Amino acid sequence: MITIIAATNRPNSNTLKVAKYYQKQLQEKGVESNIFSLEHLPVDVLNTDMYGKRSEEFQKIQDMISNTDKFLFIMPEYNGSYPGVLKVLIDACNFPDSFYDKKAALVGVSSGKYGNIRGVEHFTGVCHYIHLHILPLRLHIPNIKTELNEAGDLIQPDTIKFTNEQIDKFIRF
Repeated sequence: MITIIAATNRPNSNTLKVAKYYQKQLQEKGVESNIFSLEHLPVDVLNTDMYGKRSEEFQKIQDMISNTDKFLFIMPEYNGSYPGVLKVLIDACNFPDSFYDKKAALVGVSSGKYGNIRGVEHFTGVCHYIHLHILPLRLHIPNIKTELNEAGDLIQPDTIKFTNEQIDKFIRF
């Protein structure tokens, strides 16, 4: 199973729009996936699901993570890195078996001109620590507001070309 993680808890984010775009592209290639937006983490996850504790609400998320073979992380830039809520998800999941020897693709998005290069690099270090294998083609989508149309589709030819290349490689990965 492929799970696309929209790595922000901001409602109606551009990150979620990009996640839905990737899901649609995967589906067009005959590959099923599901999306998990971090806006759906339990509100009190820091108090109820850390350090061996587990709420019933988070157990459903843990089961989804455990049943996932491949992850596609769509990460917005927050203060020169990735959102802290993504780290909370990783920390709340069972270690090491949640991510160990599974595969992932990384996509950074930003409203600025660098497409979350630093955040993707920072998160790559975390992925290596938890033994999550990363597809070498990591994408950075800058100026995200100019990349999406009203329907949430990517519209810039270069971005479409590279996302298609990444998706094809991710399917074979």
